[in-house]
Amino acid sequence: MASNTQSTHDPAELGELERSILTIVWRLGSVTADQVREELDRPLKDSTVRTVLRRLEEKGYLAHTVDNRTFLYRPAQSRQRVAGRAVKRIVDWFCDGSVEALLVGMVDSKVLDQAELQRLADRIAAAQQAARSRAADPAKEQKP
Repeated sequence: MASNTQSTHDPAELGELERSILTIVWRLGSVTADQVREELDRPLKDSTVRTVLRRLEEKGYLAHTVDNRTFLYRPAQSRQRVAGRAVKRIVDWFCDGSVEALLVGMVDSKVLDQAELQRLADRIAAAQQAARSRAADPAKEQKP
């Protein structure tokens, strides 16, 4: 189903209820409004949950299909993609666009340790190697 969604919404502008509902959808994969309401840790009216789901869809975080008049919501963006956009906003706001400054700050404040930095370096190296392999043999991308 095509929808009128925006994928450029700033994740920092999501409210607490929107974040809670989005987390539920990411965890369960595909949900109805009733399932979301049951998963929430506070009682809400059905109409409130449906409104928040609709708004999350309008903002580009969710998509839905209809099964016998029941809306089934699913993530339109992965948790990692949304997190990446949120981190980019932090980098732009607090680090003048420097990812290096962000990482140094994370190390200084003990958010990242040496082992985590090494894992990141290994993943970056593997991604770079995979990109070089694809560039060297474009036919590989077409193979199953």
